[in-house]
Amino acid sequence: MTDLKSQLAEWLSAGLARVAPGHAPQAIALERPKQPQYGDYSSNVALQLAKALKRNPRELAAALIKVLEPSPWVERIEIAGAGFINLFLSDTARHEVIARILDQRDAFGSVATAQGARAIVEFVSANPTGPLHVGHGRGAAVGDAIARLVESQGYRVHREYYYNDAGAQIANLALSVQARVREVAGANASFPADGYQGEYVREIARAYVAEYPHDGAGDDLDAIRRFAVAVMRREQDADLSAFGVRFDQYFLESSLYSDGLVEKTVRALIAAGRAYEQDGALWLKTTDYGDDKDRVMRKSDGSYTYFVPDIAYHVTKWERGFGRAITELGADHGGSLSRVRAGLQALDMGIPAGYPDYVLHQMVLVMRGGEEVKLSKRAGTSLTLRELIDEVGRDAVRFFFLLRKSDSQLTFDIDLARAQSEENPVYYVQYAHARVCSVLEKAGISPDGAAERMRNVDLSPLSSAYEIALLRRLADYPDELALAARELAPHLITFYLKELAAEFHSYYNAEQFLVDDDALRQARLALVVATGQVVRNGLAVLGVNAPVRM
Repeated sequence: MTDLKSQLAEWLSAGLARVAPGHAPQAIALERPKQPQYGDYSSNVALQLAKALKRNPRELAAALIKVLEPSPWVERIEIAGAGFINLFLSDTARHEVIARILDQRDAFGSVATAQGARAIVEFVSANPTGPLHVGHGRGAAVGDAIARLVESQGYRVHREYYYNDAGAQIANLALSVQARVREVAGANASFPADGYQGEYVREIARAYVAEYPHDGAGDDLDAIRRFAVAVMRREQDADLSAFGVRFDQYFLESSLYSDGLVEKTVRALIAAGRAYEQDGALWLKTTDYGDDKDRVMRKSDGSYTYFVPDIAYHVTKWERGFGRAITELGADHGGSLSRVRAGLQALDMGIPAGYPDYVLHQMVLVMRGGEEVKLSKRAGTSLTLRELIDEVGRDAVRFFFLLRKSDSQLTFDIDLARAQSEENPVYYVQYAHARVCSVLEKAGISPDGAAERMRNVDLSPLSSAYEIALLRRLADYPDELALAARELAPHLITFYLKELAAEFHSYYNAEQFLVDDDALRQARLALVVATGQVVRNGLAVLGVNAPVRM
């Protein structure tokens, strides 16, 4: 079923072909006016074409309106301002969205534009050196929602976690656990200056001694490293599972070295003439790709700088057939993005210039009782994701993490997240769904069969201002979903859901649903069912539940 907006655009295009043959744009844009008195949709196509056609835009708009075929979807057309064409829909057109929602259900809003193209979304990718903190949690919520958004546009999405299990931070973890192992044995152990101080390190040390009693002195540093990394990986996986986040694959940074992929990538950059030796180091010509200076790839001591394995890793994404790659990272990683892209371009493998798409998230400030919550009792540093989930619940954590654009700093108010009031945005949206279910229960309608039962209901009685506003908001969902997917911006869905919930709560408070007039009763129930479906669909994109009761 072609959506109404697309039908209206085609209708205008057909008229424009009569007025200005050969000048019609491939697609006529239709926008929602912010104020309903300016119509349901508006187009500036007359303003766009007036200069090329050497015509007054208002006169061009009038000529277009004159040749349009009568449409059952449009009640009237007005010309506004310098030449905007404002369309006012018929009741039939406004009601059409309910039919689409009841027909498509969980799929409403989704499209197959990408036609099954493969995309990879990498997110979280935290070092396995400690529990996941709230910053990692924001990355998990944003990355998972982006994967769902991209899926909604027809991509086959692969979710991947890149484990940084090599390098100095892992070495520090091993030394930290080794020091605690020696403490368990009663020996005096010097703690590394950059070591990890949390209680969890002592827990790992005690577990290591229990499993490896023959190494009570902690002399086998390599065994300690492997053990500590395995423990932290299991804990992080458990935290992500509690958060409702899953991955298709965990990719180990260490495999890039053990499989020779880093060396292979460096050799390819040298062979392509994009690298050179200077001052005992190997440099990448990143200035060829807009950087302010060339960057060191291999230091004089033979070790690689941190962006080199990232280049090799993204090469594997391209070679695995992912034509689109999205990498979600903390904002502190922003400095290496241009270098990775430069390295990928320098390889001359046909990788697109914008590959991969990067999405960065800023820090999270957690507040309780008006004061910042800084420390985790167990990690010894910032509050852990699991601690936050345990305190306010998974749904609230996910929704709050997605309330703002990811590259803006977020304040997470624990007291607000726990409040059962309309000031709490996740409660407000979920309560709208619970109200839908309450209405259906009182009407004796099972939610499972509600859509099928309402499919052929006469919707003509729907005419109040509250109903028109709600119908308008429901019709916006596919466009809002497409925009959020295009901009990789899941916060747009939280905005939309808050607006939809507000429209429904206003309707609920102003009108009766179980009225004596059977035709009106059935029409309103159909609108309620459609609203519940769209709330569920939007919450599903965010990975948030839609409760039946609250």
